[in-house]
Amino acid sequence: MAAQPVSRMLRRVLRSSVRSCSSGALVTQPHPGEPSQPAVEPLLSQVPSGRRRFLREHAAPFSAFLTDSFGRRHSYLRISLTEKCNLRCQYCMPEEGVPLTPKADLLTTEELLTLARLFVKEGVDKIRLTGGEPLIRPDVVDIVAQLHQLEGLRTIGITTNGINLARLLPQLQEAGLSTINISLDTLVPAKFEFIVRRKGFHKVMEGIHKAIELGYSPVKVNCVVMRGLNEDELLDFVALTEGLPLDVRFIEYMPFDGNKWNFKKMVSYKEMLDTLRQQWPELEKLPEEESSTAKAFKIPGFRGRVSFITSMSEHFCGTCNRLRITADGNLKVCLFGNSEVSLRDHLRAGASEEELRRIIGAAVGRKKRQHAGMFSISQMKNRPMILIGG
Repeated sequence: MAAQPVSRMLRRVLRSSVRSCSSGALVTQPHPGEPSQPAVEPLLSQVPSGRRRFLREHAAPFSAFLTDSFGRRHSYLRISLTEKCNLRCQYCMPEEGVPLTPKADLLTTEELLTLARLFVKEGVDKIRLTGGEPLIRPDVVDIVAQLHQLEGLRTIGITTNGINLARLLPQLQEAGLSTINISLDTLVPAKFEFIVRRKGFHKVMEGIHKAIELGYSPVKVNCVVMRGLNEDELLDFVALTEGLPLDVRFIEYMPFDGNKWNFKKMVSYKEMLDTLRQQWPELEKLPEEESSTAKAFKIPGFRGRVSFITSMSEHFCGTCNRLRITADGNLKVCLFGNSEVSLRDHLRAGASEEELRRIIGAAVGRKKRQHAGMFSISQMKNRPMILIGG
């Protein structure tokens, strides 16, 4: 499934060229109804001559319909497989749950794969399966296997609460699963039940160890940090990385419909980092990966590392390369935006591949430079997190 070396080099060179341009990338005038396209020659003029020749000889331009008006190329697609979940995490949805979309209005497996093929054909090289809880979908292994067949798709990831992971992971790995993110917000079993309103702590830990046993490295552990609830466990989580190949990712608490977000509950990246530095002053920052949402650090001599997802205090909109498809088939170009386009409806109306390209391109073209900031987001009407897809 790995991309050819030529393809990797092309993507790396083109992306670095876009970053070096001004924020308003030069565009050519599109035909009516078509998305704007970044001008290729001005971009190439900023690339060293040797690599410029390589690009001209080998390059197929990145799909215009996945490039927004700020030059951001969207090569990462997150697909929600289901709205259902076997937990009730406080930051994700209200205790009573949420009204679910009728089954007839959810994407079928074939519709999901049709959209995935289209996006991959146009340049998406990473797909992450989310939910809800994706591992409660009966055909999740088959979906991974089908995605694994797509030429050009380099990475298939999954974000899971870990309850069913130990049981399903051997099959998922054989099907082609590349990476795993596991949600775990506490190392205290009783507190786990309070946060997620269900039992299952030991199953999650079993899933983490199964992932390590099967060779996944790093295994990413997502921890939403909430003041008065689990910020006192930061050091305990980091200590896990001493002997285990974990990437513990501390996530700033984000507002979504029904999770009763309050600014006072949010522990900022800088506050968390200060806490860690008091214990480990030698904590060193790692180079930022391209289009990464995480600020990564490592304690010398530790096997794993620690990262921070700073959506609220220090957004990463400028390098965002992500798009989302909800379980009911809506395209979201921004996690914090309430604008959505129903790809499901267009599919069921018989839209051609070219028509879908134009619809997607128009949505991507409307993507804003950045989200509105934490206080505006907290007042904005948006789906509960479980209905978006993590």
